Amino acid sequence: MEAYNITPASVEDYKSLQLIGKETFSETFASSNTEENMEMYLSKSFSDEKMINELSNKESMFFIAWDKNVPIGYLKVNTGEAQTELQDPFALEIERIYVKASYHGKKIGQLLYDKALEVAHQKDLKSIWLGVWEENPRAIKFYEKNGFLAFDKHVFKMGDDMQTDIMMRKILG
Repeated sequence: MEAYNITPASVEDYKSLQLIGKETFSETFASSNTEENMEMYLSKSFSDEKMINELSNKESMFFIAWDKNVPIGYLKVNTGEAQTELQDPFALEIERIYVKASYHGKKIGQLLYDKALEVAHQKDLKSIWLGVWEENPRAIKFYEKNGFLAFDKHVFKMGDDMQTDIMMRKILG
């Protein structure tokens, strides 16, 4: 396996994260959503202002996966009040693991997940949780393989389309 590098991201990296986010989200979900809903979601979720605010939040952490000097994916985790839903003080939320399609199957997602696990252990947290679209079997299988179990569902708004995310959690030992 080639050597890939995972590094912490800072506010200065927002353009790289923005590009990866838009590209990977489109690669994964464009075929299942309308062009209007995709454009609405991408412009709102990856705007300069939103990305800078997220990167400035002390309760969120970003990590970039690199192939030499090319960014190929990223991880966003949240603790405390930065968590999108549960806001469990003893949990880490994985909000995003995004990997470019050309790097699928090269264990980049696993490297990013392992970084999230490392952060949770460093912070002595009791669990990791996330939401994953019920129509994304590849991601669901990935999380199940890593010990996550479904515990609830929530609505994810994709433009004007209300979709269902499966909420999954892994209890840490």
